[in-house]
Amino acid sequence: MNRENKRRKYEKGYYKKHACLDPFTCKVCGREILPEGAGSDHRNHCPYCLSSVHVDNEPGDRASACHGVMEPISVWVRKNGEWAVIHRCTVCGKMGSNRIAADDNPMKLMALALRPYGSPRLDPKRIKNMVKTMEDKA
Repeated sequence: MNRENKRRKYEKGYYKKHACLDPFTCKVCGREILPEGAGSDHRNHCPYCLSSVHVDNEPGDRASACHGVMEPISVWVRKNGEWAVIHRCTVCGKMGSNRIAADDNPMKLMALALRPYGSPRLDPKRIKNMVKTMEDKA
């Protein structure tokens, strides 16, 4: 079956309101990813390596022509306490964030969260002062 017949065609913006129920193969680690287990209707990254693919210009529009690998570069915590993975496209450099999923690899998430502490650019004295300042305010 060729790619044109395999790929379903939906009207523009379909995925903004509908769950994507199609399994996919991760471009980085090669594992088959099923939408079940994400804890959400929108599976948008691999739970094993946390990589994604640049398919949207706006969430759910599937309008990007880039289709580069979105590598996980960091995590951040939203106002409601929910974690999100920050991705950067290896082709065009666009950055975006995706909510973490229920079945994401916790060790990969922690490695991303702690990456700045392993960076030689951060002075250990500055980190200690920052932590001390945070403790004083608590």
